[in-house]
Amino acid sequence: MPHFENAFSVLANDRNLTEEELIRAVRLMIAAEYEAVQLYTQLADSIDNKLAIEVLRDVADEERVHAGEFLRLLKELAKDEEKFYAEGAEEVEREIDKQRLQGGTKK
Repeated sequence: MPHFENAFSVLANDRNLTEEELIRAVRLMIAAEYEAVQLYTQLADSIDNKLAIEVLRDVADEERVHAGEFLRLLKELAKDEEKFYAEGAEEVEREIDKQRLQGGTKK
């Protein structure tokens, strides 16, 4: 879980960020977007006010768009990033296939 108590904790204020620091900062921004989705969704699920629910769900969707933008940026900055996502996806695909063979997962 990212630490958000200091918004500038990943920044080096006396100089520009290195490429590696920028990559870490983008990863933190992605985590922040997903945390915002969780917060807005939890609040929407906890209230009865239809207007507030609609606004919160819309904003949560916008945060997912932001996460997608940052993910695309991250893949451009960290050229090896995609291979890790692909490896993870392959692991899940193998588990899905295994579950389907056992009759446990429906498509």
